[in-house]
Amino acid sequence: MTSQRPLPADDFSIYYVLAECTDPPDAPALAELRASPPRRQGVTGLRNLGNTCYMNAILQCLCSVSPLVEYFVSGKYITALQRDCREVATAFAYVMTDMWLGDSECVSPEVFRSALGSLYPAFMKKTQQDAQEFLIYVLNELHEALKKYHRKRSHEKGSVLRCCRKVIASESSIITQLFEGQLNYSIMCLKCENCTYKNEVFTVLSLPIPSEYECSLQDCLQCFFQQDTLTWNNQIHCSFCETKQETAVRASISKAPKIIIFHLKRFDILGTMKRKLRTDIHYPLTNLDLTPYICPVFRKHPKYNLCAVVNHFGDLDGGHYTAFCKNSVTQAWYSFDDTRVSEIPDTSVQTATAYLLFYSCQPFSIPIKKCKS
Repeated sequence: MTSQRPLPADDFSIYYVLAECTDPPDAPALAELRASPPRRQGVTGLRNLGNTCYMNAILQCLCSVSPLVEYFVSGKYITALQRDCREVATAFAYVMTDMWLGDSECVSPEVFRSALGSLYPAFMKKTQQDAQEFLIYVLNELHEALKKYHRKRSHEKGSVLRCCRKVIASESSIITQLFEGQLNYSIMCLKCENCTYKNEVFTVLSLPIPSEYECSLQDCLQCFFQQDTLTWNNQIHCSFCETKQETAVRASISKAPKIIIFHLKRFDILGTMKRKLRTDIHYPLTNLDLTPYICPVFRKHPKYNLCAVVNHFGDLDGGHYTAFCKNSVTQAWYSFDDTRVSEIPDTSVQTATAYLLFYSCQPFSIPIKKCKS
């Protein structure tokens, strides 16, 4: 996974902020999780530290991903920590633990913000940031802190996978296991019809919005995966023609992640012109069918259910983020607006303010399993 640094900032010097504690949750804490009332598990507000609603919305959505929460709350993450970049992961573990084990109606994510802000100073400023960019930085830093290397041999057959039939080194972490997918691009020269293939890893899929007024998530997906023709200045060099040629490019999913995150590209910037697309995008709560976009040989989990939503209100230069999350304990949906938390009906989850959509291919279980001793 490639780390995407840096955000605009005045100071890019890196310093480390140590979390106050480094021990995993103890047995009494885990017992408390089992004994606590179901309505309290994972239904906790977050304090706004000064225009940090973007961070709070993302943390709430990640807190709704039970396999991720269990990995950190149980202490499994401890054995995977890398020595040189453990602060963000440790701080993340403690905010997740506070949100699942704490007695308070709300908790402060200040330690986590400080740990991430030591790497990206823009997040320490009391200015609004983009929730999608923040999510990518969080996932990348967690991956860097928890990654393990292993070698594997690909045995896949077929022309699409010729470039993959070799021994390769790969990095694995809880982030890659849950969120990492892979796109395959078929690139065909329109003169000689030679076809080549390129793979690209993703954790967040940014989807164009094909209408200004109303469309469906399937419309956005069809727009993303439709064939594009690259002409003029966008021509690609063909190794057979030995010159740049017009090219047809089509993407498909060669590896579907367990949890797929869609970024709806509402912010449009053309030169000095900036605007927000307020299109009402209809997205299903259950049975999102990705079959048309997944390579046939990889169609294992083509249907997904919604588990979290990040909403954005306002304009590009100012606004507010909230989150809708489905709780794995109560199976109910909750609205998280910083410290304000309320249960909402399923019918309220569909809104015209959706900015990020989190879908899972499997139902979540309650994250209370204890790490093996």
